[in-house]
Amino acid sequence: MTNRLLISCLTLICTTIKGQVNTDVYLFDLKIVNENPVLSNPKNISNNEGYDNQPSFLNDNTVLFSANREDQTDILRFNILEGSTTSWISNTPTGSEYSPLKIPGKKAVSAIRLDLDGLQRLYEYDINTGDSKLILEDLKVGYHLWYNDHTLVTTVLVENRMDLVVINLEDNTNYTFQKNVGRSLWKIPNSDLISYISKENNAWEIKSLNPISGATKKITNTFKESEDICWLNDTTIVAGAGKSLIKFDTESGIEWELIANFEQEEINNITRIAINKAGNRLAFVAEESPANIVQKQLDAYNARDIEAFMDTYSKNIKLYEYPDTLFMEGQEKMKESYGSYFENTPDLHCELKSRIIIGNRVIDEEYITANGVNFRAVAIYEVENGRIIKATFLQ
Repeated sequence: MTNRLLISCLTLICTTIKGQVNTDVYLFDLKIVNENPVLSNPKNISNNEGYDNQPSFLNDNTVLFSANREDQTDILRFNILEGSTTSWISNTPTGSEYSPLKIPGKKAVSAIRLDLDGLQRLYEYDINTGDSKLILEDLKVGYHLWYNDHTLVTTVLVENRMDLVVINLEDNTNYTFQKNVGRSLWKIPNSDLISYISKENNAWEIKSLNPISGATKKITNTFKESEDICWLNDTTIVAGAGKSLIKFDTESGIEWELIANFEQEEINNITRIAINKAGNRLAFVAEESPANIVQKQLDAYNARDIEAFMDTYSKNIKLYEYPDTLFMEGQEKMKESYGSYFENTPDLHCELKSRIIIGNRVIDEEYITANGVNFRAVAIYEVENGRIIKATFLQ
């Protein structure tokens, strides 16, 4: 048990995750070849440290997304033809904006604002001035979709779940259609239906809903628990699955098929997919490389920065001595132990000798110095949702 995570009486960590997962927004040209979607001309249009997420199309040539700026997120507009971000739509020192969408019939966008005092509400923002006004005061909206200029389909946070709620802004009424749903809400092209993710059963389902009549129908199961989908056309669903994009044809009923697999190290855990109205551009969100996350924890370790170090680990981190002996679980124990270890080990240092990356696993050969002792060790890290969820050590 003598390695840099096991040393000093197995002293280790825990802290509340202080930052969000580091994500970027990618944009592709899209065309259909022999009935199959083909992606080309990839661009990282956020290219920014921190949380950049939830893209949507303001029009065929403009992407909106929530972008990290000075420890908050604001709404950023990206001009595709010019190839650059043109302006920040919002600038809210007292809160952050998420999930921006064009409001039908207005030169305005809607977004979820999470204020510093904990309030989470839906606001409207003028595209040109950034001036905002409250749309919904009493409902804690998680995600939303404009069905028309006065009807909102939303997921509303209730206790520890989200419920599907349709809101009529004209008569100020709302109706809950289902409890326990996912975040993906889309209009189904060439129909009066929307799609949503039902989580009421063990197997998650993609369902359709007519928000006016209330008619609901199952379309298919999600691919595993991949809840981020969008519609390529009125019969084809596109979803993210790890480093891949997949599709489902609602007419043929054929199982999920591969569209593209991304070998690039920086594209992982694809989520939040969007396609413009013309169907010639696709955007999605991807997490940073597992290797980057592991390197951040190594840098924080050498700096003895306990907060930065813990920010790379999941809340339920599990630490093992090779091959499968669990010796530590949870951030609280880990932080308590490592905090003391960092404070009491002035010569603490880890030098990376070699690194192998296999999917979401990072295998490091390390040369460690601690308390006047030098030794070699191997650490196997498993990364999920932007955090290290498991680490196994071999000396």
